[in-house]
Amino acid sequence: MGDKKPSGTGAGVSNPDRNNAIFTTDELKHAFYDMVLIRRFEERAGQLYGMGLIGGFCHLYIGQEAVVVGVQMELRQGDKLITSYRDHGQMLAAGMDPRGVMAELTGREGGYSRGKGGSMHMFSREKNFYGGHGIVGAQVALGIGLAFANKYRGTDEVSIAYFGEGASNQGQVYESFNLAALHKLPCVFVIENNHYGMGTSVERASASKELWRNGEPWGIPGRKVDGMDVEAVRQAAREAVEYCREGKGPFLLEMATYRYRGHSMSDPAKYRPRSEVDEMRKNHDPIDRVRRELLTLGVEEAELKALEDKVKAIVADAADFAQSSPEPDPSELWTDVLVEG
Repeated sequence: MGDKKPSGTGAGVSNPDRNNAIFTTDELKHAFYDMVLIRRFEERAGQLYGMGLIGGFCHLYIGQEAVVVGVQMELRQGDKLITSYRDHGQMLAAGMDPRGVMAELTGREGGYSRGKGGSMHMFSREKNFYGGHGIVGAQVALGIGLAFANKYRGTDEVSIAYFGEGASNQGQVYESFNLAALHKLPCVFVIENNHYGMGTSVERASASKELWRNGEPWGIPGRKVDGMDVEAVRQAAREAVEYCREGKGPFLLEMATYRYRGHSMSDPAKYRPRSEVDEMRKNHDPIDRVRRELLTLGVEEAELKALEDKVKAIVADAADFAQSSPEPDPSELWTDVLVEG
């Protein structure tokens, strides 16, 4: 408890030049909307979990919204995403239907995996979202497989492989770095460093303190980014994605971010002081940061409230659908097991 205090800013962290804006006002409003949607969706999911309507594991993305929203704004049709079990934010940022995501959380037929995957295992070929994976670090190897497919097909599409700092020292991650560099695969590795791998501070778990440099033995360039600043995230993502599209190989981004809730809904997070969480919420919240900037740019408070009201209605509808959609028919136990030849 009370390990070295995490920080979303500081030396070595990339921040955008405010005199060279990375967002137009409309784009910043779009980022605000997307982050609020993720935040309110996750809060409602937490409530449904507390009511016993969501079973199994449930890992919330509250606090980390700027990471996925900033990266997503630099992607285009055909780019592919893969992540860990803290995946609801990636799904929503990719454009997946909140109804289908929430219904999967409650195990209903209307969910993306027809109620059989739950929080950690849902996919959308339409949105090029390849999961949601429960094995720590396993998605990174799959992510370079997606990048290999892009290169094999001769496209300039990229693969984004998200993983946490807790997975950053997994052997399969380093094997993936080696293969991606060897074959110059168009993969952006994104470390979402929220400073705690389950209940252990990264300061006590990793000998490497500069995770953005972990790819250097294979010649993979990296950047450390203020992951609580959506503009800094987008700027770094632009550099990384362009590097990959040009055929130069993989790129590594370490996003210094923070989760406000425990590792999962069953984690009371007693390994860190409440004052630490409060300080991050008060001084580094990614949504509040964008709200302040929009107000400074002359956007009316009423317009922001209208966006928030729209999000509130969407999340309420998703929650209602997730409770009214029927449970899967027992025959679904035999589907999606084998592919017919």
